[in-house]
Amino acid sequence: MASRVVLHVGLMKSGTSYVQQRLEANRDLLRERGVLLPGERWRDQVLAVSDVLGREQLAGKSAGRWARLVAEAEAHDGVVVVSMEFLGPATPESIAQVVASFARVPVDVVVTLRDLGRTVPAMWQESLQNGGTRAWGDYVGLLDGKRKPAQAFWRQQGMGRIVDNWVAAVGAAHVALVTLPPPGADPGLLWSRFCEAAGLDALDAAPVAPANTSLDAASAMVLRELNLLLEQDGIASGDYHRLVKFELGKRALAGRTGESIGFDPPRWLRERAATIRGRLEASGARVVGDLDDLSPRATPGTDPDAVPATDLAAAAVEALRAVVRERAAQPPQPTTTSETA
Repeated sequence: MASRVVLHVGLMKSGTSYVQQRLEANRDLLRERGVLLPGERWRDQVLAVSDVLGREQLAGKSAGRWARLVAEAEAHDGVVVVSMEFLGPATPESIAQVVASFARVPVDVVVTLRDLGRTVPAMWQESLQNGGTRAWGDYVGLLDGKRKPAQAFWRQQGMGRIVDNWVAAVGAAHVALVTLPPPGADPGLLWSRFCEAAGLDALDAAPVAPANTSLDAASAMVLRELNLLLEQDGIASGDYHRLVKFELGKRALAGRTGESIGFDPPRWLRERAATIRGRLEASGARVVGDLDDLSPRATPGTDPDAVPATDLAAAAVEALRAVVRERAAQPPQPTTTSETA
């Protein structure tokens, strides 16, 4: 039987992809030290968590996956780590179900947190990579409200509520809050904080490149313009995720060296961050890092709504080039008669 289960529950855009990729890259090393990552690959955890949370998007592929993960975890003699940010904002009822699944095993929870100053631009980009069309200025202006996009944003980023829900389920002594280091810090610092919070002997785990690279301002606007056109075409969600979200948004456009998105957190956001900090302190959860890391800071860069047309064109051409290069590197497909005519 597992000695304990560690649930890394996010939040979104808080370095989760980096942690998950480093865990996956060191799967064998961790196993040698008694740490199990259930499933043959991280995708199996995505499907298992989707199953227990009843996420409709993957219902056809995820049925029965959570029970399989729990059985594998219970059979392991050592520590089990599950890392999936979908768990973070789960309802109290779903959290209770997840924890009850490991009724015979202690459950520890690790919540990674990022300051709202960097999170707002990141979440706007994420909305664009999922088909969103809202302009940057409108997005920011509406976050201090109760309708879209505020509902979706605070569901994922309501740190105080999310931490309170997990503390209520497992107790403050079993919840650790990991703050994302400030801009410019070595990514390895996040890994060392995660290892400390999760109680893992893995500081020497092989490093990985920073994950889920952000879009620059021009690339974000190219994606928005494309989404506006695709809205009229009724493209299937599966095709969108494959062709736009991942091939274009996550690979071709991500990591360009254009001007980043500039953001000076408004007063209301700074005040809300201060309220959230007080709630985190009152939760009793252990902090690994520093809650000062969660103070919103201004991010230098440009206003996406003011990106010149020439920059948009350059970003679009570079994206096309990246797609062509990636497709050219793939094995050639059989040529049909119509293609040779």
